[in-house]
Amino acid sequence: MGLAVFDIGGSAVKYGYWNDKELTQQGKFKTPDTFEEMKAHLKQVVTSFEGTVEGVAMSAPGAVNENKRVIEGISAVPYLHNRPIYKELEEYLLLPVTIENDANCAGIAEIELGSGKDNQHVVFVVLGTGVGGAVFINRQLYKGAHLFGGEFGLMMNRTENIFSSNGTVVKVADKYKRLTNNVVNGKDIFEKIDKNDPLAYKLLNDMYDNVANALYNIQVSLDPELVIIGGGVSARPEIANQIKSRLKWLLEEQGVSAILPEVRTCYFGNDANLIGAAMNFYNKQH
Repeated sequence: MGLAVFDIGGSAVKYGYWNDKELTQQGKFKTPDTFEEMKAHLKQVVTSFEGTVEGVAMSAPGAVNENKRVIEGISAVPYLHNRPIYKELEEYLLLPVTIENDANCAGIAEIELGSGKDNQHVVFVVLGTGVGGAVFINRQLYKGAHLFGGEFGLMMNRTENIFSSNGTVVKVADKYKRLTNNVVNGKDIFEKIDKNDPLAYKLLNDMYDNVANALYNIQVSLDPELVIIGGGVSARPEIANQIKSRLKWLLEEQGVSAILPEVRTCYFGNDANLIGAAMNFYNKQH
């Protein structure tokens, strides 16, 4: 018995079959334009799996309200929101369905089986196109009074801009492009660093400072023992040390270096959302 797991994104839907802590039969399809098309694609995938499917576990954008069984907020997939989506999917797929926010799913994967599996109080920060995240207190996901826990991207930082606007390599690449008229992506920025490009070096270090500044405020507010960095940037081995050293300096400056958390990159990378969706299903159903 296994699960059909889905990760809905703005451009693509990833999927796989989860059984005995193993993710197999993975693939993806273009995010459909309508909810009816989405349902049809989901059903096609569910029926294609080799192995019995006992339920459907989903990672989705937006604020998932489990009590009302709807997805609130807004996202790049607007038809998911403010409809009885649990009921519609369960009646169509004839299977139990669980849904959780995508950043929360990634965090659940990391605290259940990944970098935070041995920790109690953890903050997970996703540095992608923007910034998202999740908060775990006593290993339990904390969603907040308005389902806004972990929305770190809207934090105001030292530049008086929000964290999402200057805390990611995507934004570093955008700024490099504006200043040089050269089209680059995040990977290119690190390659330029390796070639001692002074502008790329300065912009990336500014980003590290912005991340550390945001984490300082998170640390003195929530006091986690561990910060996990996710998103594409987490593939770079130096990321955790670069951020931790700056965070340490900020805490030392205020005389509170004793509360410095461990900083690690995520373990599961691009599969975290799918794995976390599966973990969320079992946590809710069993």
